[in-house]
Formats: sequence, structure tokens, C-alpha cells
Amino acid sequence: MKDKMFAATISLLLVILLFSGVSAFGEDIKARMKARLPIIVKLKANGIVGEDFKGYLQFVGQKRQNEDVVNAENADREKVYAAIAKQQGTTAALVGERRAIQIAEKAKSGEWLQDKSGKWYQKK
Repeated sequence: MKDKMFAATISLLLVILLFSGVSAFGEDIKARMKARLPIIVKLKANGIVGEDFKGYLQFVGQKRQNEDVVNAENADREKVYAAIAKQQGTTAALVGERRAIQIAEKAKSGEWLQDKSGKWYQKK
């Protein structure tokens, strides 16, 4: 129950921080992440990137496309996770891990995900 409540809190905070007009980060991070989303969706659909168990994008195989986009997305996620962690009195690592669970639940069939042991798998 505690994990579900924490996950719900993280979701709510992410929504507030990323998609509200009044955010700790201003519109910059929101706009950047929104602009990158179509590229990230395409990279995931093509099996180039997946979501790791820490809440970040990672290249799944040897093929690397749009590395600058992936790096920028991860840098912004790191900032968001740190802000949420500070607000919640926890660690950014824990926020990222909880976010990874949410991302995995919402992932589309065929997208690559990483389990806690570091093994990559495609969502069915």
C-alpha cells in the first residue's frame, strides 16, 4: 500500500512539475521534453532505445540514433527526479526507480524495458 501511495504521489508531482503552467522548472523543461517526445516515441518503436529500471532512456543495441536527444532527455529527467526527491525528502534514485515502474506499466507492446537485474526484454 505504501508503494502504491508513493507511486501515486510521484505521478502527481511529475504531472504538476512537467505540465502545469506554474512549475519549479518553468516552461523550459516542459517545452523541451514535449518537443523531444515524437523522436523518443520513434526511437522506442524502432527498438533503438528502451527504458531502464532507473527511469532513464538507454540504447538497447549497437545502433545509436539521436544520441543528443537521448542525452538531453535523461538530463532533464535527472533534474525533475532531483526536484521531486527534494520535495519528498527522498533520493532522486528512488524517484527514478518508481517512475520506471510507471513507464513500464504504460509502455506499448514491443517496447524495450529493463528489469532490476539489468536484463532487457520487450513488453508483450
